[in-house]
Amino acid sequence: MTEMLLAARLRRTALIVALCVLLAAPAWRNAAAEEYPSRIVSLVIAFPAGGGVDAVGRLIAQKLTDALGQQVVVVNRPGAGSVIGTRDVARAPPDGYTLLLLVTGASLPANPGYDLEKDFAAIGLIASVPIVIMSNPSVPAKSLAEVVALAKTEGAKLTLGTPPAPTLNYFGAEQFKAMTGTDITIVTYKGTGPLTNDLVGDHVMLAFNTLPPAIGNIQSGALRAIAVGSPSRMAAIPDVPTIAESGLPGLEIVQYYGLVAPVATPQPIIERLNRELRKIVTSEDVKKHLIDVGGDPIASTPSEYARNIQREEGKWQAVIKKLGLVVN
Repeated sequence: MTEMLLAARLRRTALIVALCVLLAAPAWRNAAAEEYPSRIVSLVIAFPAGGGVDAVGRLIAQKLTDALGQQVVVVNRPGAGSVIGTRDVARAPPDGYTLLLLVTGASLPANPGYDLEKDFAAIGLIASVPIVIMSNPSVPAKSLAEVVALAKTEGAKLTLGTPPAPTLNYFGAEQFKAMTGTDITIVTYKGTGPLTNDLVGDHVMLAFNTLPPAIGNIQSGALRAIAVGSPSRMAAIPDVPTIAESGLPGLEIVQYYGLVAPVATPQPIIERLNRELRKIVTSEDVKKHLIDVGGDPIASTPSEYARNIQREEGKWQAVIKKLGLVVN
């Protein structure tokens, strides 16, 4: 009888302790959020320094440093078309001290070691950044129709630079080839910075590039912008037509920049970061900067950004499947 009574008391004690732990968990999370950040925060950019993503990331890092009162440092981890840095963040502790500047692309058919929808908590959008078809001025084609005509004549002799899969630049270039029935040679680069340098140096003839690393060269005449992949013209280069206007409807290539954290990062921390990010993106100086370098500022809630990731992933996975692309 005594043993049975003792066992019952132990079970009750264990139940009470478990209940206390569950009730206290939200308080622990809130306390962690109130103290956050108490040390340096790393913002991982899965692309090389000097490119368009890097430029936007460094701007956001500086603004977050001011807003949070704690240093936010940029950590460049390029490789495998952004897979390496993205995978590192997916595996990082979910404590709010490792963030990722995500550029929406598409997961590879083979498992890259993460799932954008399952392994990350969306914080918020920063901007949409269309892909721009551009060329070295030595290329005789000045319009998209002329580029297609030249590609049909030159075939594989015509080279087109792009970052590698799984970037939208690459998938867009493959889709362009399929839609136009051309055999352009795609040359991949580690990032938009090296790509821009080679395009200026006439080592590659065309590029599916972003505007941030190239806008100065376009304005100086060192590069020629031919068409933009957004639904409407860009404020930074209003004289450049869209791809649809240029006679190729159905080819819309827009990257979305945003902040994410490892899944299971406490919700109060996600909400704190979202509040600060929305203030940053809607501030006049940041809006002007993003527009000047070819972006369209977008402030969002975490749930809105999560839906954006889901939609874009689905869209580009369909392109990969339709074209039968295999990326090693």
